Amino acid sequence: MTQTISDDLEGLRAAMTGSVFAPDDDDYDQARSLFNGEFDRRPAVIARCSGPDDVAIALAFGRERGMEITVRGGGHGTAGSAAKDGALMIDLSGLNGVTVDPAARRARAGGGATLADLDAATQEHGLAVTGGKISNTGIGGLTLGGGMGWLTRKLGLTIDNLVAAEVVTADGQILRTSESEHPDLFWALRGGGGNFGVVTEFEYRLHEVGPLIQFGMFLVDLDQGVELLRLNRRLQPTLSTDLTILVSGVNAPPAPFVPTELHFRPVYAVVVVGYGSAEQHAEQMAQIREAVPVLTEFASPMPYVQLQRLLDDSAPWGAHCYEKAIYLDDLTDGAIAVVSEHLPRKASPLSLLHFYPLSGAYAEVGDDDTALGGSRSARYGVFIVGLSTDPAALPAEREWVRTFWDALLPHSAGAAGYVNGLTDYADERVRAVYGPKYQRLAEIKATYDPTNVFRGNANITPA
Repeated sequence: MTQTISDDLEGLRAAMTGSVFAPDDDDYDQARSLFNGEFDRRPAVIARCSGPDDVAIALAFGRERGMEITVRGGGHGTAGSAAKDGALMIDLSGLNGVTVDPAARRARAGGGATLADLDAATQEHGLAVTGGKISNTGIGGLTLGGGMGWLTRKLGLTIDNLVAAEVVTADGQILRTSESEHPDLFWALRGGGGNFGVVTEFEYRLHEVGPLIQFGMFLVDLDQGVELLRLNRRLQPTLSTDLTILVSGVNAPPAPFVPTELHFRPVYAVVVVGYGSAEQHAEQMAQIREAVPVLTEFASPMPYVQLQRLLDDSAPWGAHCYEKAIYLDDLTDGAIAVVSEHLPRKASPLSLLHFYPLSGAYAEVGDDDTALGGSRSARYGVFIVGLSTDPAALPAEREWVRTFWDALLPHSAGAAGYVNGLTDYADERVRAVYGPKYQRLAEIKATYDPTNVFRGNANITPA
């Protein structure tokens, strides 16, 4: 088959407007690169598409030759599903344009755009939509899985602000989807992952945010973890949606505002982001400061785009990564005890724990309004991430993640985690994520992808 594909590449190059890369081409290694260095995969063909017509052409090329087909947006998924050995990779990185209509408060973004691309364009007008926390994350995978970030409490998930999408289906149809156009497909795209087609354009509803936000951060010793997490439990239900508090277990960064003696020390980082008045933010900072001893603190107005880049250095491209996610309905004393026991056991200074607060606007959406796996009741999304630039260190971090997750499970909302927090795509895990929604998704899959062309992902089997 390899020889046949090689012979046919010139025909594919002639048919497409975009570029086509084979293993011998100069740009091949750059085109196949993934955030998670654990995966060094070599597709047979990479089709860097310039529009939906190119995507349809590439899909036809792969289908006719019985090739496995993967889709690469930003390449940031920790499961590495954007690339497979011997497969056809549909590369959307050339579709990274973003246009903004500030009067209508809408943004249209290509399926290969990153958060940095989206934020740069929208913040020119003081507008934003919920994104993730690493700026080189692709908006495609983020959106299709749900989309959590700094703005979740204020604006909901990314999918809650998606108003339309352009999709190329498995048979090459180019469809516009919205609440009124192919509404079943539009529902499935909002949380169902990359199972239903290649999204070449997203249209988002925008909101006034920034350009400056209020930023504050405390570093707290691990010995104060129980009191800190209990404080977080008390504070979260009282917060205005103009405030977000994120608690993370990390190693202190070697940043200018962190005393040298604290650099790389395992700590809790408490980040307080305010979208309202400086006074409101200062009051919240004071409340935390008075409740728990802090090692150091920093507070300053900050551009929203800088907030979106704040954690980039904590997840360097090419690092070896394994993560698992779980939902907690509350920070019970039992869950806090598990965190206090397991967080100090990480070995890599890059490995981390995040508590995403899922409340406010997140909880104002009905459970069945989107395909998102899990409840919309107020809760926490917990991400346990093993990360190392040394591949030899990853097995120990992977075991730390798994042991930690297993210990949290009895205190959680169940095994159903967030689909974008999966590294293992076993069928039972995917079914657990979607629960009772799985059957509806499988029926929609059977309509738009009956032969399961899009299976190199957290796969939903056609009904």
